[in-house]
Amino acid sequence: MAEEESIYRVKFVNQDQVYEVFVKQIFQSDMWGFIELEEFVFGQRSELLVDPGEEKLKQEFAEVERSYIPLQSIIRIDEVKKEGVAKISQAKGNVTAFPVMPPPAKK
Repeated sequence: MAEEESIYRVKFVNQDQVYEVFVKQIFQSDMWGFIELEEFVFGQRSELLVDPGEEKLKQEFAEVERSYIPLQSIIRIDEVKKEGVAKISQAKGNVTAFPVMPPPAKK
């Protein structure tokens, strides 16, 4: 039985908006304080039905091979069975960055 490829739903804050995207690869970045997102997945919908939010995200990430998202911007990461509709929504309520201490300086 072949193992199915994992898909991750990632929600993060970007300029007072909540982005919800689907990716096949997610990693802790070598750049301290960032998460790497790779292989963005967008729904294979009929050309007759066009979701403007998903189309905006498709255009924004069209040429992106890898995106680096600050850890404090991440709201949630879920492993899902299949992709859904990528979307952008307005952030509601207070969104406070998680306090992160930088690593101690090496002597």
